[in-house]
Amino acid sequence: MAEAQKILPGDEDYEEEFSFDPRLEQEAERIAEALVFASAQPVSEAYIAGRLPRGVDVGSVMARLKNRYAGSGVNLVQVADHWAFRTAADLSFVVNTDEQEVRKLSRAALEVLAIIAYHQPVTRAEIEDIRGVQTSKGTLDVLMEAGWVRFRGRRRTPGRPVTFGTTRDFLDHFGLEEIRDLPGIEELKGAGLLSGRVPSNLNIPVPIGDDEFAENEDPITQMDLEELGLLTPKPEEDD
Repeated sequence: MAEAQKILPGDEDYEEEFSFDPRLEQEAERIAEALVFASAQPVSEAYIAGRLPRGVDVGSVMARLKNRYAGSGVNLVQVADHWAFRTAADLSFVVNTDEQEVRKLSRAALEVLAIIAYHQPVTRAEIEDIRGVQTSKGTLDVLMEAGWVRFRGRRRTPGRPVTFGTTRDFLDHFGLEEIRDLPGIEELKGAGLLSGRVPSNLNIPVPIGDDEFAENEDPITQMDLEELGLLTPKPEEDD
């Protein structure tokens, strides 16, 4: 009688037979669903992964949940590396009420926001160079108070100017999964946001990712924020 073939961990047959447990995967989906549903803010993938059964791939779990909710009145959406439930875009008119505060930006603020979104990381001087006019501190303050713009880092140039970038709240508000999902020239034309007489050399840059830094950019530190007057310096400890 032939001896039964042993299947050992690491073998392809082992992986195929034991790597997928439907009950475990279903329980993982229920946990992930509950975590996102219970949170008022987008939940990080790392937070979800830390609470799933060991060995479960959080990316696969979230992808399946996203597909399950795709045709529902509520969609599971990805915002950078975070997840949230949002009303389906075509049903937003049903839940909008007159009591909801509508955030209106001035033309200057919209221009600055667009420049930061497409050109990040970008300094204030670079914003002014693109716009051709000075940018008041109040305009940037409004965008930062709205939670759509943040300090990214500091440029490795004389004076080490601060660089600006968009936030996860910006992506969430405008329904973007990542910053590279910003519309291109053709999409902007189709939406009527660019006239038909667009210069042939017009180039809309593709911004780098939120967690990536440019070659001539350093991440902003607490010391930088203290130097800029944005944080109260920590008291020195007694020896």
